[in-house]
Order: sequence, then structure tokens, then C-alpha cells
Amino acid sequence: MKTININEKNNGKKLNNILQREFPALSLNTIYKALRKKDIRVNDVRINENITLHTGDVVKVFIADEFLFANKSNITTFANSSYSSVNIPVIYEDGNILIVDKPAEIEVTGDNSLTTILSAKYGFAVYPCHRLDRNTTGLTLFAKNKQSEQILFDKFKNHEIEKHYLCRVYGVPREKHRILKSYLFKDNKKSMVYISDLPKKGYVEINTEYFVKSFNSKENTSILEVILHTGKTHQIRAHLAHIGYPIIGDGKYGKNDINKKFNQKTQNLCSYILKFNFRSESGHLSYLNKKEIKLEKLPKYLK
Repeated sequence: MKTININEKNNGKKLNNILQREFPALSLNTIYKALRKKDIRVNDVRINENITLHTGDVVKVFIADEFLFANKSNITTFANSSYSSVNIPVIYEDGNILIVDKPAEIEVTGDNSLTTILSAKYGFAVYPCHRLDRNTTGLTLFAKNKQSEQILFDKFKNHEIEKHYLCRVYGVPREKHRILKSYLFKDNKKSMVYISDLPKKGYVEINTEYFVKSFNSKENTSILEVILHTGKTHQIRAHLAHIGYPIIGDGKYGKNDINKKFNQKTQNLCSYILKFNFRSESGHLSYLNKKEIKLEKLPKYLK
């Protein structure tokens, strides 16, 4: 646990700015994950928002040192991990960003994660700019410096970077294109989300758009292209299961008998397009505007 006492110099500043000034290696992704888990306290009160701090406030941070401090010993530890030999295909790279094809069964952040593997391979810290579930594969965007991370984090937050997914579901939707509107509740203790067609206390609105790309009548399966208009935990998986088209291989929201039938142990869900549609100031990353990155080598289940 680390403690920060807010003085007059930091009066009126946002929590994330102060944390990143105190701990330069700390990524925004890790900060917001800690907020969601309520691992940050202000004046001994657990918080889940990026609040403004004032003189006299006391911030207590319950984040592991490996995320707070980046140094050569960290990199050596990453390089010696059991995941260091994992091949991570690079799809796009320049001086500011890195986009890779994430494999299944690996977290984006945490111990022996995609972030630690890439940090080991590059010899410096890289910063994840968005999340993918452990068993979701495909395009994952990292920043190579803090300035780029801040810009990209804001772009995702303001929906100026569009993510497209492909998935294989059981069943063939009657409507070949649809924008779904429902409400989602996240149960942190169970690591599950629940969907309702009607608004309820504690539920937030979600919007999921899909297109039927192809279908197999014999297998009763479909390939859907999905666009998230809101980005909530497990949104695609839970939303499609809610309307009766579970993703094959999904052990949490799918159906075990279907998963066994197709011999799939991880969800057939892949992030395959990133579109940069900047509508606001983007600083040194303005060259990315209107760029589209597409994953050409798709998983076998999508072919």
C-alpha cells in the first residue's frame, strides 16, 4: 500500500494525473481497473471514480509494485516468465503505438500478461489502451509512451476508436442486421453480468450492433460482425446469449452441450478491425485519423 498526501500544489487536480506523476510507470488502464475494483481510497473511503482531489486529502493506493514501478529488474522478471517465449504477432507498429494479435488464454494486464510479455520483448514498458477478455483473441492496442496512452485512452472513452468483432454463434438470427438495446448489471463478486430488457436499479444501458456475415444451416451456426456502441464487461457475450444466440465455446454465458458438440473450450470471439475516427484534438497522433487496421489472418473457426 502506498500513501499520497495532497498538498496545495496538487489541489484541484484529477486523481489519475496525480497517480501518474507519482508513479510514471502506472498505466491508465491499471488505474481504472483499480477504481473498478475499489483498490484506491481517498480519506479511507473506497472510490470508483476519477475524482478531483483537494489539499489535505489522503490517497491510499492498493496496487502491486510491479505496476507502479518499471525498471530493468521488472523487465528481467518478465523475460524469465513462462510466457516469454509466446509468439505475439505484430499487426501494426510505429514510434507511438503497437497493435498485436492477442492469443486466447492470456490476460491483457496482470502477472504473466500480454503487457508483461511485450514489455519484456521491447525492453521498456508498453501501456494497454483498452481491454479484451482473457479468451477473446485479436487486435489489441498498446501505447509506447505516456503521452500516446493518454490520447488513446480518451479516444476510446469518447468512442473515437471503433472496434469491430467477429464471432461464431449457435443459431441463425432472423434479422440480418440489428442494433440491440438492453440494460446490464455487473456482479463483481461473481464476475458475471446480467441483462435486462427493461431498465432496473443498478443496470446501465448497453447498445450492441450486429450483422450476419454468413451462416451454416446444416450446423445451425452463424458468423456475426459486432460493433460495440457501449463498451461494458462481457457485453457481446452476454447480450448475444440473452437474445438466444450464444457464442460457441463460451463457458460462462454459452451452453455446455453446444460447446462440447463443437469441441470448443474458449469463446469464438475475435477483435478484427480498429478504426480511428478522431473528432477532437489528437496531438502528435493526428496521423492515425481515418486509419483502419484489419486482422487478415482470422482464427480457424471464422473460416
